[in-house]
Amino acid sequence: MNRVVLVTGACGGIGSALCRRFVGEGDTVLALDIDAAALDSLVAQLGADRVTPVVADLGDAAAVQQAVAAAVRLRGPVEVLVANAGAADASTLASTDAASWQRDVHLNLNGTYHTVEAVRASMVERQRGVMVLIGSVNGMAALGHPAYSAAKAGLISYTKALALELGRFGIRANIVCPGTVKTQAWQARVDKNPQVFEDLKKWYPLRDFATPDDIADAVLFLASPMARVITGVALPVDGGLMAGNRLMAEELTLEKL
Repeated sequence: MNRVVLVTGACGGIGSALCRRFVGEGDTVLALDIDAAALDSLVAQLGADRVTPVVADLGDAAAVQQAVAAAVRLRGPVEVLVANAGAADASTLASTDAASWQRDVHLNLNGTYHTVEAVRASMVERQRGVMVLIGSVNGMAALGHPAYSAAKAGLISYTKALALELGRFGIRANIVCPGTVKTQAWQARVDKNPQVFEDLKKWYPLRDFATPDDIADAVLFLASPMARVITGVALPVDGGLMAGNRLMAEELTLEKL
């Protein structure tokens, strides 16, 4: 499509899939990540003609502004933002302290705000743009990692505010909420329980999980002209997890569902 697309968290499992897919669509990608070496590897894989590395810590608003501005001077204004970067720290309230709470909220919520602010004025000036935030089903229900979940719930509200206030400038904003996605971020849990994915399947109506490419498919759709009147939407990409609790329903109905 020959657009300039900014992807944050570009070197993670979902982020690298997003970069690969947008390049495949003919777009130019500004790949933002804190890991310069990983960015160099990503550029080597996808081509320096289509991917520009942007090194920045999303927790530092000024650094994000400066890094994005430098990339824009090289490649042109950002037409699509995919705010993908995120991570989870403490898994329960009992293991959460003030420091871990701040880390999760600062990266997942504040970091996304810093990213949006780096492109918002340009999109308003140009009277067009697309923002796709990456949330989580954790922002829709209590599923552990309370600080991360609170931040992701905040992103849903923030997305709606963006859609509400920026729509008059021709800017759309939506949020994709993945369920379980098999990425490197799960490795610690796999090390703890090699059967974790099999154990989780019973909670998913489709008995299957999204892949990074499944998340990318949803993002590419929302970023495309096919979604031209879709804005303010929180879209679960979760194998049906948010549709309801099948196991509880079976106990309530005394029927096999």
